[in-house]
Amino acid sequence: MKILVIEDNESVCSMLEMFFSKEGIDGQFINDGIEGYNTYKNGTFDVIIVDWMLPGMDGVTICRKIRADKSTVPIIMLTAKDSESDQVLGLELGADDYVTKPFSPLALMARIKAVTRRYSQTTELNETNFLETQFLKISRETREVFLNNVLISNLTPKEFDLLYYFVQHPRQVFSREQLLERVWGYQFYGDERTVDVHIKRLRKKVGTDNQPFFHTVWGVGYKFDESVEVNAN
Repeated sequence: MKILVIEDNESVCSMLEMFFSKEGIDGQFINDGIEGYNTYKNGTFDVIIVDWMLPGMDGVTICRKIRADKSTVPIIMLTAKDSESDQVLGLELGADDYVTKPFSPLALMARIKAVTRRYSQTTELNETNFLETQFLKISRETREVFLNNVLISNLTPKEFDLLYYFVQHPRQVFSREQLLERVWGYQFYGDERTVDVHIKRLRKKVGTDNQPFFHTVWGVGYKFDESVEVNAN
């Protein structure tokens, strides 16, 4: 496994370098945000670990630029910020997970295994790479979504994954816990609001006021159903 770590804290880098060496992981450590992003552009990595605060270019910007490149490489953000809004922001920008400092190498390793497992499951899930419904056409290979033959160009990677999963299971009701486990790959303990945020954003980007597609099943969770119309009056 090859991991790019973009982190300017020398103590954190030294700790991870020793741990990665014991685990047989090829770790590349960069201390500057701009250099870190350029290293990603010129290499191939299984996971990218990026600190929130960096010289040159902050981790949020790096995450946004990586996803703008249409890359699906798993990203874990390291952050000293522990507020829920900061955590949700990182996930909204395309990070797969976050780890709050201080942390143990074992805890980080568990997150690395989780995101790589989820990535593997996502790429291997079903042989179908194209889904078509009455209103939607979705390509897994190009990660493009068309609503009534019009391209929706502003979906984040996680929004795409969530939409794809729902369309694979029309009218099936999923709890927040199930969606976190099956789309994110494991449970974000205490962060079920992440699902609510993603559903809210998908409702704005996919569907119409009369046909929102994503429906709340009170006391249970959410379902995807194109057949349900909402009276605007």
